[in-house]
Amino acid sequence: MADILVTKYDEYPVVATYIDNRLEHLSVVHGSDVGNIYLCRVENVVKNISSVFVRYDDDKTGYISSKGILTCNVVNRSLKTGEAVRQGDEIILQVDTEEQKLKKAKLTSALSVSGKYTVATFGKKGLGVSKKLSSDERKLLTDCSKDIYEKLIEEIKDITSENIGIIIRTEASFLSQEEMEGEISKDMRESIFSLLDILKNGRNRTVFSCLYTGRGNELEDHVLRAKNFLKAQGLEDYNVIESSVVYSIKTDLEKLLKNRIWLKSGAFLVIEQLESFNAIDVNTGKAITGKSDIIKKVNKEAALEIFRQIRLRNLTGMILIDFINMKDKSDTEELCSYLKFLCSKEAIHTEFIDITGLGIVELTRTKNDKSLKEIIGNHNKPVDNHENE
Repeated sequence: MADILVTKYDEYPVVATYIDNRLEHLSVVHGSDVGNIYLCRVENVVKNISSVFVRYDDDKTGYISSKGILTCNVVNRSLKTGEAVRQGDEIILQVDTEEQKLKKAKLTSALSVSGKYTVATFGKKGLGVSKKLSSDERKLLTDCSKDIYEKLIEEIKDITSENIGIIIRTEASFLSQEEMEGEISKDMRESIFSLLDILKNGRNRTVFSCLYTGRGNELEDHVLRAKNFLKAQGLEDYNVIESSVVYSIKTDLEKLLKNRIWLKSGAFLVIEQLESFNAIDVNTGKAITGKSDIIKKVNKEAALEIFRQIRLRNLTGMILIDFINMKDKSDTEELCSYLKFLCSKEAIHTEFIDITGLGIVELTRTKNDKSLKEIIGNHNKPVDNHENE
């Protein structure tokens, strides 16, 4: 049984996905600059770190790598290929990663515009399909879209010399085969020409103007993500509800703001979100000792819950996990294989890096948004993390 609950927590709209009465996916609708395209001004060029610092709003600054900046995005003068930007240049950039903790926002010149079924990106080449889909679905969408893409690229070659790549989004898989060609063709054309219009219009706008507001942070986008999550779990039968006496989103969210999580076995996790990385510690706690392979079982139980917590809290960047030490090397190898499997199931790219000599597992997870704690944590009173021990 699966339900998508659309509700509110304080002032934030929330989309929570429950499978068998257990919260498995969560997204919070909040203000974000990610995906927005601005006419920026170069404030400083720091050659020794290959970075260009820009101002993209009256009170907002960020940076972009000085390598690979698309010259067509500079609007105040003509740049030759390979020529560097300089202080005072006006350049059209897109917010790639929002300001987080002590890090400035990261911007990119590879502008992207999202339609309902496609994403068009400057500086990329070719046609791709979302990796979230099965190989059969990807082949079907590629076969349907290849000729459409090639005709459109041929049509715009006299308008721009810059490459434009297309990604077919997961949402296209919900179309029937009869709808695919027409809907994808229409959406692809709109995405490509929206991208060209942004560059054209940006040349006539004042600095710091927002030229495009990114998709993806409207309520319906969050509901769609929840549906895609359920589809990836093989669940096609679900309900979308706006109120419920069965689920307590307030209680569930407040648990996610605590750093101690109890497991059914009696073991517990401690999760610490630090400035430069996330640390997770697995403890035996009240788990019964003396049973054969109890540590192996606790570690496997912990691994599954850790990935659930990472997903719900939206922990990104470097994640270090200290599992309970196991003497048998084969048990450690089995745990590592299980972690790699869990990584492969995540929608947000998560990678198993290594296990150190001290038994610390290293993971990385792509930064896609602020963590749950960063979004709503500051609006809550401090929580006693050690209650009910």
